[in-house]
Amino acid sequence: MTERSAPVAPPDPVGPRAPAARRSRLGALGGIVGFLVFVELTSGIVQGYYTPLLTDIARHLGIHDADVNWFQAAQLLFSGLCVPVLAKAGDVVGYRRVLLWTTAVTALAAWGVAFAPSFVTYLVAWTLMGTYTVWLPLEVALIHHRARGKADARGLTRRATGLIVAALQAGAIVGALLSGQLGDALGRDRLWLTLSVPALAITAAFVVVLLKVPESPDVAGGRIDTGGAVLLTLALLGVSAGLMYLRVEGPGTWWVWGLMVVGLALLWPFGRWELRQDDPLVDLRVMRRATLWPVLVTSGLFGISVLGAQDALSTFARTDRADYGYGLGADAATVSYLIGGYVVACLVGALLFARVSAVLTPRRTLIGAALLVAVGYLLFVPFHDSVVQVVVNVVVAGLGSGALVAALPAAAAAAAPRERTAVATGLTNTTKTIGGSFASAVFALALVSGTTATLTGGEGTAGSLGGYHAVWLICGLTALVSAVLLAFVPRLAFSDTDPDPAGAAP
Repeated sequence: MTERSAPVAPPDPVGPRAPAARRSRLGALGGIVGFLVFVELTSGIVQGYYTPLLTDIARHLGIHDADVNWFQAAQLLFSGLCVPVLAKAGDVVGYRRVLLWTTAVTALAAWGVAFAPSFVTYLVAWTLMGTYTVWLPLEVALIHHRARGKADARGLTRRATGLIVAALQAGAIVGALLSGQLGDALGRDRLWLTLSVPALAITAAFVVVLLKVPESPDVAGGRIDTGGAVLLTLALLGVSAGLMYLRVEGPGTWWVWGLMVVGLALLWPFGRWELRQDDPLVDLRVMRRATLWPVLVTSGLFGISVLGAQDALSTFARTDRADYGYGLGADAATVSYLIGGYVVACLVGALLFARVSAVLTPRRTLIGAALLVAVGYLLFVPFHDSVVQVVVNVVVAGLGSGALVAALPAAAAAAAPRERTAVATGLTNTTKTIGGSFASAVFALALVSGTTATLTGGEGTAGSLGGYHAVWLICGLTALVSAVLLAFVPRLAFSDTDPDPAGAAP
């Protein structure tokens, strides 16, 4: 029996008639999708803007290149902690309301990043800015709820999700290119001015949500599981604190490993607690559905590359080959072009997701996307000596990454019951950010090992080549594992012809 999927409309037209054509395909969803496109465009600017500037930020704060990974690790850990709570809050009090709150917090944190006077204040502001990671799950849940009851509801959700994810990737392109140009033009002396640009964009997004985005027509209600939130927080803090102190104290310190063991052990009472709750923070019963658990595990493994490896790419490109024997010696503008190439590939992957799913089915599209990510990062191991080689690698990985960014939350929404839509889509971001957080901490440890001086005997600040090899191998191999796990998803999962729309448990 061959796999099937409902037909999907062709890609967005280009030209004066494009908006009308887009509205005709999305129907009543067209208006809200347009405003959410602006929000995700802003989210993309945030995600793309800072990466080309990381070396400049490190020099401004007087820290090692490898230590910028701790910014990402802290932000992703915070995201992993807050996304389940905020996604559940969306189900309880309304998606638009929580989207408004989180946009306000992100704007304030971005202004804090622009004017942070020290490493500690920058770290705190950067961490709080991770609140934006809940925007996409809330938006997908809002779209999914508005599409319920309409013909081809799943297809509408996939097309709308593809559009807002495409906007996210377009924003990342704009952010990366703009920051590279402004960073070189304004210099490190006026870094605060360069860092004010994303803060302005987020402030504008807050105004759009406040004035233009309507609330979901049917709020599920319920309560937030504070006990589960506390247990999950303690578990994640234990593991992440262990990784952080492993960097400071070294692997020979026993209590560092003890922190990680305690954190992992707390997952057991957390799971027991959640299974006893009528309205849990993380619905483990929903998570173990045959259509959902491979998606969530894939999200976690995907976070390793899409979130954990981007800082390493930036610092590798900025490393001077004349000083260390490896790296591209690129300036901020060149790095912005590399990041832009990656994001353009992500944009193409996101836009192709719905069309390819119509031909191959969503499940096969997910598997193919994971394989592209694996190939792209594994190519880095032998091929990383020139800009051309790096561009080829990031384009291959970007095509798969863009498809996965669009596919995973849409797949989770299709597999979840109505009252768990935001929780399910939020779990894709939670597992992704947790994977990225731990990967960032591990990558920081890998990159700092082995480099103490330049080739000329001066003090070194770059990561080690062996560390970069470890980063690329981990990203490639975990993507391969994702492709294998996705093979366990039922053949017609997430398709409009899925015989079990609720996603039966195995």
